[in-house]
Amino acid sequence: MADEGSIITDMGLGAPAPNGADTLPAAGIISQYVKDLSVENPNAPDSFQWTDAPEIDVQFNIGARALSEEVSEIELKIAIKSRTQAGTAFIIDLAYCGLVGMRNLDEPQMHAFTYAEAPRILFPFARRVISDAVRDAGFPPLLLEPIDFNGIYLQQLAAQQADAEAAGDAPLGNA
Repeated sequence: MADEGSIITDMGLGAPAPNGADTLPAAGIISQYVKDLSVENPNAPDSFQWTDAPEIDVQFNIGARALSEEVSEIELKIAIKSRTQAGTAFIIDLAYCGLVGMRNLDEPQMHAFTYAEAPRILFPFARRVISDAVRDAGFPPLLLEPIDFNGIYLQQLAAQQADAEAAGDAPLGNA
């Protein structure tokens, strides 16, 4: 039998809001899925005999759309093209999505989670889908290097701020 003195009854989580509402900030992934996947192997079976080292071009883009006040769909698009002197070996286009829930966050926090943190969370799963797709196309699996989504996000914010200042949002002179 448990000793009554060793039972924790107060978790120290604080009392709920008087009306029972959850007022703490929260953000997280609800679900994730492949929305679209295209695998092209245009020069097979000849491309399996090519010995030149391929040039791999990787492009990515992040999109978001609100589904409700608290739920958004984040879309991580990754396009990969492998070329050699002989031609295109393979083309992979992936749209990997996640449903993200965000509650009680201010606008800058929501924007940062949408365009930096959510893609960072989704990327390893998209990376696996791409690796499997390249392998299933008959080539050695392609393991993409990690992407610093937070660093890219901060660079883009700084560039937007610099563009805004250059466009005339900054003071023109002393009065």
